Amino acid sequence: MSSKKKDLGVTPLSEDVSAWYNEIVFKAELADRGPAKGTMVIRPYGYTMWEILQRELDQRFKDTGHVNAYFPLFIPESYLHREADHVEGFSPELAVVTHAGGKELDEPLVVRPTSETVIGEMYSRWISSYRDLPVLINAWNNVVRWELRPRIFLRTTEFLWQEGHTAHANEADAMAETLQMLDVYAEFASTVAAIPMVEGEKTPGERFAGAVRTYTIEGMMRDGKALQSGTSHYLGTNFAKAFDITYTDENNAVQPVHTTSWGMSTRMIGAVILAHGDDQGLVLPPRMAPIQIVIIPIGRDEGGAAALDKAEELANELKAAGVRVHVDSRDASPGFKFNDWELKGVPLRAELGPRDLEAGHVLVAHRVGELDDKGRPVKEQIPFAEFVERVPTMLDAYHQFLLDRADAFREENTSVVDEWGAFADQVSTGFALAFHCGRPECEDDIKAETSATPRCIPTHGEDADGTCIRCDTPSAYGKRIIFGRAY
Repeated sequence: MSSKKKDLGVTPLSEDVSAWYNEIVFKAELADRGPAKGTMVIRPYGYTMWEILQRELDQRFKDTGHVNAYFPLFIPESYLHREADHVEGFSPELAVVTHAGGKELDEPLVVRPTSETVIGEMYSRWISSYRDLPVLINAWNNVVRWELRPRIFLRTTEFLWQEGHTAHANEADAMAETLQMLDVYAEFASTVAAIPMVEGEKTPGERFAGAVRTYTIEGMMRDGKALQSGTSHYLGTNFAKAFDITYTDENNAVQPVHTTSWGMSTRMIGAVILAHGDDQGLVLPPRMAPIQIVIIPIGRDEGGAAALDKAEELANELKAAGVRVHVDSRDASPGFKFNDWELKGVPLRAELGPRDLEAGHVLVAHRVGELDDKGRPVKEQIPFAEFVERVPTMLDAYHQFLLDRADAFREENTSVVDEWGAFADQVSTGFALAFHCGRPECEDDIKAETSATPRCIPTHGEDADGTCIRCDTPSAYGKRIIFGRAY
C-alpha cells in the first residue's frame, strides 16, 4: 500500500485488525516505513504523541528522584558476554559493526539493544562507597533489535524508549525501586493513555535476559490480545558481579550492589492505537492527543470569513487555557474535514458557521460517544461565553469514558477457566485466568497449541491453589495467572 494514497476509507477493525492497523498508521500520518527493512519514520503527528509521553513520564521520573543521562550507542561485544543469560537472550537480535573507517575493527561493536552492560561498566567506575548509593538514572535513547517480523510501533528494528538503570545497597531497596517504577507505568497508562493495565510478575520462562525478577504491565487491545506495555526488572547482583560494581559498606566490608532496569517505548503509541481505535480510525485519549479539539469554520464569502475570525479568537483563548487546539481552514468541504479528523482520532470537534455566529454558540461533537437516530455523533450547543471553560471539563470526561470503556471491555473478555477446551476457546478472544505449573516446557506446549503465553502472575490476583491447565501438576504460584495471545 502506498503511503501517498489519501483515500480516507479504512478496512474496518472488526473485519481485519492487521489491515486496519497498518492503514491507520499510514493514513492518519503517524509514521511511515523507513528505507532500511524494519525501520520506521515517525511523522510529526505521531512524534507529538511521543513528545507528550516523554514529558509526562519524565516529570514522573524526576518526581521520584531520578535524573537523566546519556550512554553510548556502540557497545564492545565483549561486554555482552560478561553476563551469560543476557548475551544468550539478545544474541538473535543483535546488530554488530565489524568494519569502520575503512578497516576491520579490533573488536566488533554491538549496536545498543539495551544498556545494562555499558551502564554496568560506568557504575563500576562511579560507585565505591555506600555514600554513593542509590544511583537513580534514566536515559532517553534509541535501541536496535533485529526483528524478523517488524510492525510499526509494535516491533521495529530501531525504536525509541526510555531505560532507567538504578543501583542500590541491598535487595529490599532495589525491589522497592522495581515495584515503584512499575506503579509509575501503570499510573501513566491509566491517567494519560486511558488504558487500564494488569500489573504482575513474569514467569521464569518470560523473564528479561539476566534478570532475577521481571514485572510487567499488560493491556488488552480491542481484539482481545495482550500488549506488554512497560517492564521493570530486579537484576539482583548479576550485573554487579559481571562488571565488578561494588561498594564499601558502613562496616568497611566490600559488597556487590543490587541493580534494576525499567523501560517503556514507542510501543506505547501502538497500545493507544489498538486499545481505543474503531472502524472509523484512531480514537485518541485527550491527554495523548496532539490535537485535543479541532474547530472547523463553515461557510463562504463574508459569512465564512467571520466564522474563521471567531474560530481563531476562540482557539487563542483555548491555547491560553492550555488546550491543544487546531483551526481547520483548508479549502475543502466540511464533510471531508469531519472524516479526516475522525480518522485521526481528535477527541472533540467544534463546528462554527454563520448561523452559529448569529445564535452565539458552537456545535461540539465527541469522537466517540452518544449517537443520534442516524448514527451520527450527538452535537452539543455551547454558548461562546461558556466554551473555553467547558472544553477542559469535556476532555476530562471523555478521558474517563475511554478508560471506563476499556476497563469494561477487558472485564467482559476475561474468564476463569479450569478445562483445556475452555482455555483454548477463551484465549482466542481474550484473557484466561488459569493455574499453571510454572515449567517453561509446559509454557512452550501451551503456546504451540493455542498461540497463548503467560502474560503475568497478577499482583492483585486472589490466592488460590489448583492444578495446571495443561499438565494437571500442582500450580507453582498460589494464584491463577493470566494467559493470552499477544502482540
